[in-house]
Amino acid sequence: MKKTVKAVAILALLNTCAYAQELDSTKVNQLKEVVLSDTKFELRQEKSGKVIEVITAQDLEKKSGQSLATVLSQAAGMEINGNQSANGKNLGYYIRGGKNRQILILIDGIPVTDASGITFEYDLRLLPVEQVERIEIMKGAASTLYGTGAATGVINITLKKSAKKEIEGNAYVNIGSNNTSDNHKYNGQDFNQGLSVNGNLKKVNYFAGFNSTETKGMSQIAGENYEPDSFSRQNLLGKLGFKATEKLTLDFFGNYDKIKNDYDFTYDNSGFNDTAVNVTTSEQIRFGVAPKYKYDKGEFVLNSGFTKITRDYNELNTYSNTIDFSLYESRSVVLDGFNKYSFTKQLFVILGGNYQFNDMKSQTPFSSIANENTKFNILDGYTTLVYNADFGLNINTGARLNNHSAYGNNFVYNINPSYNFKTSFPLKVLASYSTAYITPSLYQLFSEYGNTNLTPEKNATVEAGFETELFNKKIRLNAVYFYRDQNNAIDFYFNPTTFDAYYVNVNGETKAKGIETSLNIAVTSKLQLNGNYTFTQVDKALDRLIPKHKANACLDFQATSRALFSVNYQYFDARNDAFFDGNTFGVVNVKLGSYQLVNALVKYELIKNRLTVFGSATNIFNEEFVENVGYSTRGRNFKIGLNIIL
Repeated sequence: MKKTVKAVAILALLNTCAYAQELDSTKVNQLKEVVLSDTKFELRQEKSGKVIEVITAQDLEKKSGQSLATVLSQAAGMEINGNQSANGKNLGYYIRGGKNRQILILIDGIPVTDASGITFEYDLRLLPVEQVERIEIMKGAASTLYGTGAATGVINITLKKSAKKEIEGNAYVNIGSNNTSDNHKYNGQDFNQGLSVNGNLKKVNYFAGFNSTETKGMSQIAGENYEPDSFSRQNLLGKLGFKATEKLTLDFFGNYDKIKNDYDFTYDNSGFNDTAVNVTTSEQIRFGVAPKYKYDKGEFVLNSGFTKITRDYNELNTYSNTIDFSLYESRSVVLDGFNKYSFTKQLFVILGGNYQFNDMKSQTPFSSIANENTKFNILDGYTTLVYNADFGLNINTGARLNNHSAYGNNFVYNINPSYNFKTSFPLKVLASYSTAYITPSLYQLFSEYGNTNLTPEKNATVEAGFETELFNKKIRLNAVYFYRDQNNAIDFYFNPTTFDAYYVNVNGETKAKGIETSLNIAVTSKLQLNGNYTFTQVDKALDRLIPKHKANACLDFQATSRALFSVNYQYFDARNDAFFDGNTFGVVNVKLGSYQLVNALVKYELIKNRLTVFGSATNIFNEEFVENVGYSTRGRNFKIGLNIIL
């Protein structure tokens, strides 16, 4: 078995790539992909000094039935821990040894966070993949352009846009099983459905959509005869665009998201983990407007948004045998205005200002926090200079001065040169040095475990790599080496003798380094081989739930213009984990074994441009594995579904 795993992992490395491209042509011209994350404006990929992972609408169509977390976990350099567990399980996001708060998530260019969360991160469970049009993943420190939190990566999610027709409708439904490896009841336990209407009426475009998910049948905590934990999600999204003039457009958005799920206690081997009583509900309201004004030499954009998130918990108190109630509420305001001015076709500058306000309040059996005392605001000014020479040199450099109401000024900067060689095959070499910072969250500062003496984390990242296309652009290869240095990392302190518990800064430096590589091969006009490989090595302080080796490989076969067959393979190296021992009140370190997953999808267009059906199988070989110690994971499961365009 070990030889098989090694052989497959080597094969994945040799055939690495992130995602298949469209299969209607043997020519792969991915270097001409337009990206936004590097400058906030459209920029051709070959002129960017970053290797930016792009997941297109066509790629998402080949992942039918998968969650957003599962789709992201297949990208090079990405690890979304918990995506193979029960749907209600909290997720962990990892890029280059950084976790959650060090990864900034944008939705339509606007940063999204939960200001009441422990580490401020946005809960990806709130967003259904069916509302997503496109995803860009930019790895490395990006605080110069995006501010605090963008220390190891940026996930830029673009939601669905309106169709060019006056009116178009879309409806989908899918149903699947939800089993662990020792459960073989392939009945309907996972339901997903949605409906949208969109269109374009001269100067007005619109989009309105509803999505819902209902899942049951799996317990979060691993074990025999444990009660199942249900999960439900509802999403409403509305977007309205107005072209006021040839130069001015106004885009409005609003969405409501709600998740409700049963959950079990955090695993601590005490035997009290499983309970049918614990229930949590999370509601999110977001709305905003994004005006854009184009003029002869450039463009001005203002991204603005308001977010309110409310989370409540009903949790069994095992000491009193009563139900404890906890409530968390957060508000966030973001105003990000930036202007692109082009001096020449080769040289442009971006000047921007960013304002953020965050507050939270909470009510728990242990404490009550008012939002009057639990808030901060941030005011940033930033600039980026981009030079794209005709002879192949590209330079992206910038700086940002952050003013935090609690921490004063922080200065970050980046320098990112790249060069496109004019050879018989395109070759781009790139390098960068960038700094970042991460301020403590409101919870880390003001909760019952808070510490107002915390200082921001500091971060510096060096990377170097290349990107090329071979054999008439049928092969695309890239590889990046990175080295990251982190200071003042925030950690949690617990004394098992005195029971003192609070957040602290860890003295000294913590380091992470690694390699990310991907390769796309268009074998024929119908056959695509794909995969990626990531090597990550981190210091002991960071080494939890991060696989040293991770590989993804996939094969897409467009049998006919209507029929698609896809097989995906994933390899996860052994990982370190830890849990709190409820009997000794100590932390126990454990080693989780490596595992591999094989998934498959068949998709067929029954009615051209109208009706598509699919069937998928995940963890085909029903491998038993552990993502987090003490938590259950999915075994072999099946899903069928259809999509109708009206």
